[in-house]
Amino acid sequence: MKFDLRVRIVSELLGTAFLVAAVVGSGIMGERLAGGNVAIALLANTIATGSALVALILTFGPISGAHFNPAVTLADAMDHGLAWREVPAYITAQCVGGIFGVGIAHMMFGLQWYSLSTHARSEWALVFSEFVAAFGLMAVIQGCSRLRPSAIPFAVASYITAAYWFTASTSFANPAVTMARSLSNTFSGIRPVDAPLFIVAQIAGAVAATLLFGWLIPRLQQIPANG
Repeated sequence: MKFDLRVRIVSELLGTAFLVAAVVGSGIMGERLAGGNVAIALLANTIATGSALVALILTFGPISGAHFNPAVTLADAMDHGLAWREVPAYITAQCVGGIFGVGIAHMMFGLQWYSLSTHARSEWALVFSEFVAAFGLMAVIQGCSRLRPSAIPFAVASYITAAYWFTASTSFANPAVTMARSLSNTFSGIRPVDAPLFIVAQIAGAVAATLLFGWLIPRLQQIPANG
């Protein structure tokens, strides 16, 4: 069943808002409870984000595909899974949802609804990490969507949970989330001036993985008849 575009847009907006609220809110909570231990704060942030991803993809996936990520939306359009004319609406909903998510998280913790981040993430190693993070995320999505669609919620959440720790940037891997996190001067924030290079790297990684998997596993070969 394919839902009306308006329904799918609301799904993307709500899903992205809850995802960002989970990322930012758990970062605030983790930092407050960790007593200055950054590793404990990051661990709390990681567990909450991974858990939220499973729940949100299972909830909104049947409605809109649960992209919550402009890079995923662009890759889906490249792969003919989404009409190009619908891409701007998806991406707009994701970005607006991300901003709402920041505001929700801040208000839950008694903060001003937005604050420009001062958390510097400008090193080239971090930008490269975002290319790797987005490439890996899209590789997981592309591989599972072709061979094990039912595993996508768990595979994506597992990958992001791991990537928080094996990438130097803690794996933003999402332009809408990156933009939203620039509006949060908290544990999970990123300076607005650093966000554009992160976003370019994320899109480049996603596109590269999509092109690679289009060659590795063409859509006509996706699910074996006995699988």
